[in-house]
Amino acid sequence: MFLNKVLVVLTDLMARLLGNIVFRQHFHLLLSAVVMFGPALSLWVSQHSVFAKRSHFLYRVFLRSGWGWTCIFVGSFVFLLSFSIRRSLGLSIRHLSRLGVAGGLWIIFCKFLNHLENATGSCYEPLLSGPEVISSQPLLVLREGESRFECLRAGLLWRGYEVSEDVFLLCLCCLLLAEETSVFGPYLRLGGISDAPLRILFLFCVLLLGLWIFLLLCLLAYFPQFPTQLLGGALGCLSWRGLYQGWYRQGPSWYCPGRPGQGLLNTKTGGTEAEDAQLSHNHDE
Repeated sequence: MFLNKVLVVLTDLMARLLGNIVFRQHFHLLLSAVVMFGPALSLWVSQHSVFAKRSHFLYRVFLRSGWGWTCIFVGSFVFLLSFSIRRSLGLSIRHLSRLGVAGGLWIIFCKFLNHLENATGSCYEPLLSGPEVISSQPLLVLREGESRFECLRAGLLWRGYEVSEDVFLLCLCCLLLAEETSVFGPYLRLGGISDAPLRILFLFCVLLLGLWIFLLLCLLAYFPQFPTQLLGGALGCLSWRGLYQGWYRQGPSWYCPGRPGQGLLNTKTGGTEAEDAQLSHNHDE
């Protein structure tokens, strides 16, 4: 009973925060400020910290599989919430399709950025400048006629027009998590039934959101790369705006999955028009 009360208090508190109008309207601005000014933290952090190593557990387990973790927790939460309300598999799949669209967009952008780096890059051979020269950066000698694959296979360096895929992914996942979980607060206020599994999944989504923000700060502070990280963050924010603030606002149809929670929230009138009006009020204020 005690653990259940703690769970209810925590989830209610986080649901009110994520469903708050001010939070929804300004979270992307907060994330943008983190990306813009986060590299300044490198002036205060210690390079001897465990987070200054790319081999750290959090980087290996979570960052490299960031989209998978997001799909597992957000997908489970969205499916359980939608199916427990309407008992409609088609409606649940429609809401889950937003994750598929975001995943497809991420894959397309990653392939495009990879081709861009290949097309604009060149191969360089690092040369030591000599023991008498104190420098952390070796001299680079251009190697012409090398492809990216051949360059990396030979242990050389490939330098091209880069956009940080890690920052792009983390920003997109943070904004997606904030959007998909924001409906839980209005759902609870309207008297929706929420058992322990749904609340636990929601809490896992909140913890995952906190972890992504923490890893984003670690990347910016310990591995600052300007402007590649800034471009990655901008691409993530633009992807979110194009999907959640653009396309999904057209309403559910054969070509659009609709906004999070659309067709799920109940009002006392129980009508579809009342549901859409309530959801529109919650998301547009």
